Amino acid sequence: MQFMVLTRRSEAFVDADYTAARLEDEAQAVRSLYLDGTVRQIWHRADIGGACLIMEGETEDDVRQLLESLPLFAARMQEAVAIVPLSPYRGFGPR
Repeated sequence: MQFMVLTRRSEAFVDADYTAARLEDEAQAVRSLYLDGTVRQIWHRADIGGACLIMEGETEDDVRQLLESLPLFAARMQEAVAIVPLSPYRGFGPR
């Protein structure tokens, strides 16, 4: 099942806390999830610090566990705002 995940930076941290090393560790962890097919797509948010991801998982709890494996989530520097289960759009199916 696919999920849309909307994240944001935690308000408990300032921009200076998001060092190049931390961001690179996060990027490498996301790349690993992308390569194994768990993260299908990802975008940076243009309004605030955070991201929007399309992820694969059996359940919402599976997706939450995967997010918690990411370094910024594990450090509580990033948080999920919404995890939304998705279903196919019926307008593209046969009539």
